[in-house]
Amino acid sequence: MRLTTEEFLTNTEICPMIAAVNKWEAVEKCGDVDCKMVNVVFGDICTISDIVKKLKDMGKQVFVHVDLITGFASKEICVDFIKKYTESDGIISTKPYLIKRANELDLFTIQRFFMLDFITYANVVKHVHVTNPNVVELMPAGLSKVIRYLCAEIDRPVVAGGLVLDKDDVIGALSAGAIAVSTTNQALWSIG
Repeated sequence: MRLTTEEFLTNTEICPMIAAVNKWEAVEKCGDVDCKMVNVVFGDICTISDIVKKLKDMGKQVFVHVDLITGFASKEICVDFIKKYTESDGIISTKPYLIKRANELDLFTIQRFFMLDFITYANVVKHVHVTNPNVVELMPAGLSKVIRYLCAEIDRPVVAGGLVLDKDDVIGALSAGAIAVSTTNQALWSIG
């Protein structure tokens, strides 16, 4: 059964931190923290199923960043692989066509954007309307003013991620309207 946006929002109310795991040691640490959701930002075609299973066995909701999995091409078939061969709840991608394919396969979708300039800002609004992701992730998390403006302009929950250095970055992003913060910084995973 597909994770709903409402369930995602409920989980972010319980704990606004999303653990982003970038190595096996971080996967192991997830069993010791309260955050319910985990973004997988490492692995390869041979290990991704095992990584997801380990996290699912811990009771976590898991989202695979398909752009970062070694051995995956930037083609829709990688999303089909995630659906068929893993227990992942959904995907993360910067690529609109992968988000569209995941929606077709009934996977939860998080579309990630790197905020570089005003052109990028304008493209967020355009792409969200075209690809219809469940959630939008904006990077870096320290751009609270941009987060505030985009939260008012797009009709999707916003997660902030990237360059999360300390608790102030978390508080700034949440205060600006982000519903959660994704980080590989394990020291921040328990500050819900």
